[in-house]
Amino acid sequence: TGAGGSIGSELCRQIITFKPKQLILFELNEFALYSIQEEFCSKYPDTAMAFVIGDVKDESRLEQLFAQYQPTVIFHAAAYKHVPLMEKENTWQALQNNVLGTYVLAKLAIKHHITKFVLISTDKAVNPTNVMGASKRLAEMVCQALQQSLLQQEINQTSTDSFNTRFVIVRFGNVLGSTGSVIPKFREQIARGGPITVTHPDISRYFMSIQEAAQLVLQAGSMGGIKGGGEIFVMDMGDPIKIVDLAKDMIRLSGLSEEEIKITYTGLRSGEKLHEELVTKNESTLPTQHEKLQITLSHPVDEQWLALFITWLTKQPALSDTEVRIALAKWVPEYSDKNSEH
Repeated sequence: TGAGGSIGSELCRQIITFKPKQLILFELNEFALYSIQEEFCSKYPDTAMAFVIGDVKDESRLEQLFAQYQPTVIFHAAAYKHVPLMEKENTWQALQNNVLGTYVLAKLAIKHHITKFVLISTDKAVNPTNVMGASKRLAEMVCQALQQSLLQQEINQTSTDSFNTRFVIVRFGNVLGSTGSVIPKFREQIARGGPITVTHPDISRYFMSIQEAAQLVLQAGSMGGIKGGGEIFVMDMGDPIKIVDLAKDMIRLSGLSEEEIKITYTGLRSGEKLHEELVTKNESTLPTQHEKLQITLSHPVDEQWLALFITWLTKQPALSDTEVRIALAKWVPEYSDKNSEH
């Protein structure tokens, strides 16, 4: 899902190298899907591919797709990811797309005996101070709760399936050059003659190339689920990088000086942290056989929580931004809408 996005499309490029029987590229944005179709049909003419328009919240469309193509593995990359856009006016849509969409897709994955469901998450889900991050944490919790339910069925032997779906969650930070990231923005600002806008002189982020991030998603997907599923994998993204240093490097690499391209500070945006985290204060990590992947040990999420939450999510009329934030404080224990860095 989200096959036309930065991460989704790179996952598809790398999956193709393993010669899948068929690759189904599911995307809501028509132009994004058209663009990826043009690229893939030209580069990979020998791979069976389906380019499918659809919304992850549309259960009937997904049912049609599952029945027609009978997929075995899902990489769920579709999400609204832009923090400021999701922080105002679009908070309810963030929950609908990122959380309800994940639930609808995950329930159908279980129904149709998908072997592995890999959720692409974010470091912004850790101690979230914004709606986007909180929505991704809820998506994680939905997958964890569904996995707990499946494991309990196996223990009680109430499931007739020989193998239930295994959920794998992968968290990582910013990827270089992705849609909406700072590098394309800085490049455009330099081309216009500046200024480059940075929110805060001390703000930092973890960065990784799209190619490496996608490789590690595939690695985590292959390793996850062996011991029951529901694991959260965290990538070793190195040391965080100060955004102002990145801006200075881009000015220098453009053959210009800071006298020619000014840097201005605009202030932290709503819900924006100074520094991102990869695990919460209540989580510890375990190493894996891959040096750049660790597993976080988080509190289990049970199916009782899930039933209450999904009932609330699906029975509500569209909520205001304030109502969404009040609800998030109830459903996500780590969430705070008060940015302590301001």
